[in-house]
Parts: sequence; C-alpha cells; structure tokens
Amino acid sequence: MSKSIKDDVLLRLKTIKGHIAGIEKMVEEDKGCSNILLQIAAVRASLEKVGLSIINEHAEQCFLSNEDGKITYEELQSVVDLLVKFLK
Repeated sequence: MSKSIKDDVLLRLKTIKGHIAGIEKMVEEDKGCSNILLQIAAVRASLEKVGLSIINEHAEQCFLSNEDGKITYEELQSVVDLLVKFLK
C-alpha cells in the first residue's frame, strides 16, 4: 500500500473510531433512535469508502505491477474475490 493511501486510510479509520465513540455516547445519553441510526449510516458509508480505497489500491498493485501490461487470470480473480467479499 502506498504511503499516501495508507495515511488516508489511517486518518479515515481514526475519524470513524471517533464517530463510533460519539454514537456510543448518544446511546448512553438516550438520544433518539433516528439520530443514532443516522450516525450509524454515516459510519457505514465511511467504512465503505475506506474499503473501496483499499480495493482500488490492491487492484492497481495487481494490474500495474506487470511490466508487460498483461493481467493474469489469478490477478483478476484476486480482485474479483475481494470485491465479492466486500460487497456481501
């Protein structure tokens, strides 16, 4: 993983971690269910962005690492498998 992607992923994860702590506090303080669910949806969306960023980085590493520019079936299948697992 490139340093810039790694830094971005770590920053996003730290933000998500703080957001989850905020949701936990909302539950402890008996905030409204709709507000809590809205915040959970925001965290899910953030996690999806992080996951897609990681998948994109993996795909680039697989596809651009070949000097001849050709993609093997195994490399393609690796990316497809990750997408399938992530989207379940």
